[in-house]
Amino acid sequence: MSVLSAGILVSDAATAAEPNAQELYLRSPDSEAKTAAEMKPYVQKLRDTEISFTMLPIPGGEVLLGSPEGEEGRNEDEGPQRKVKIAPFWMGKTEVTWDEYDVWRLSLDKQRRNLTGRQIDQVDSLSDAISRATTEYTDMTFGMGHDGFPAIGMTQAAAKKYCEWLSAKTGHYYRLPTEAEWEYACRAGTTTKYSFGDDVEKLGEYAWYYDNSDDIYHKVGTKKANPWGLHDMHGSVSEWVLDRYEPSFYNSIPEGGATNFLVNLPNGDEYPRVTRGGSWKDDPEFLRSAVRIPSTPDWKIQDPQLPRSIWYLTDGDMVGFRVVRPLERPSAEEIKRYMLYTDIPNDLKERYARELKAQGKSPDAE
Repeated sequence: MSVLSAGILVSDAATAAEPNAQELYLRSPDSEAKTAAEMKPYVQKLRDTEISFTMLPIPGGEVLLGSPEGEEGRNEDEGPQRKVKIAPFWMGKTEVTWDEYDVWRLSLDKQRRNLTGRQIDQVDSLSDAISRATTEYTDMTFGMGHDGFPAIGMTQAAAKKYCEWLSAKTGHYYRLPTEAEWEYACRAGTTTKYSFGDDVEKLGEYAWYYDNSDDIYHKVGTKKANPWGLHDMHGSVSEWVLDRYEPSFYNSIPEGGATNFLVNLPNGDEYPRVTRGGSWKDDPEFLRSAVRIPSTPDWKIQDPQLPRSIWYLTDGDMVGFRVVRPLERPSAEEIKRYMLYTDIPNDLKERYARELKAQGKSPDAE
């Protein structure tokens, strides 16, 4: 199935070209584009695994960020509404699954490479240099399922480190979306409470949430997609974005609109950061396109470690993420300036340095 949205053709993943098995990074020819008009859906395979994921093109344009004052269930931090310009990017068709996430988290690619005896090349050297999560101290699926289910319970730092590793692994640049990019992609050209309209009775067709989830999460992509082909933007798991949470952040956006890359940069504190979309645990009002959900220390309340983990949320079984890839790849300076890769919270830096040392790495090398 294909639909025309905002001037681009959003196609079903079945039409995307297969990754090139002879290409060093296993990239699909469809992943290459110099202009927005050339952007296509593509499948990216992860080397030394049978795992792949699908990316969909999101056109550039404008979004009216936030919700109107009369929207039912509206929160004060969803306003005032401001116009924001968005550059073209690709976005994951679904959330990152455990199948994908565990390649990094559990070093499954390294294990497979060792079993096959394949020699290390320059791609391996780059991706192996990225630090990986320490071993978890509890089952992070919480017994709800693994294959095809959304990865959950990671900190924002862990999600960003996965993106850094994924970029080294594939040769393409991946990161978390900004709040503005996420809402733009979720709305997919709509201005209603949800991407399918205002009728909450239709929510069950598009989302896993409190009323239909049976108190567990479900496999990704099993509900209807939004107009741009993205699944699970409402419900399933609440998704990390790049931004630090500031209730009055929209007040800082000029009334005439924002035309540059809009992100509320981290300030060194772990909390609060922003998640979007609501989850399988939430009521319908938390799944609206404009809802902003701040992280809290309660998401680690059962963590027995002191200081608590850099990587895991013991009480974050409703938190996951999806990746984006901007059409225009930023420079190394821009990545550093906007903290698009991992910024370790101040109170966890000493612990992170110890973990790197245990892995035989230097903090300066990251």
